[in-house]
Amino acid sequence: MRSSHNSFMGGFFAILAPIVFITSALTQSALAQEAAPKPAATPAAQEAAAPPNPGRELLLSKCSQCHTDSIWRDQRQDARAWEATLYRMMGRGAVWTGEEIKTMAAYLATDFGPNSPKAKPAAR
Repeated sequence: MRSSHNSFMGGFFAILAPIVFITSALTQSALAQEAAPKPAATPAAQEAAAPPNPGRELLLSKCSQCHTDSIWRDQRQDARAWEATLYRMMGRGAVWTGEEIKTMAAYLATDFGPNSPKAKPAAR
């Protein structure tokens, strides 16, 4: 009886040992990945991770129909000048509410105003 018990236990440990080893290795690998320093996010990744900006969303949906992003990247205007530009676009067929114009102008003045850092061209 003792012999069959020892043979059972030997077979059990022969099966259990690799399972424990693999589980331990996988756990240590996962912990090492979590602890590894993360590379710095690229500007595009930071912009994608940024909370949605209603002005940006409006600008992309309304202005990108006719313009590339260079049109607002290069002008560097304050909010009042951006509003004037947007109202001028209404004279050329754009359809916006006054509130949409204020929202887009605020975004443009903040991100593309005279004191904001120069934006890089969008990737193509």
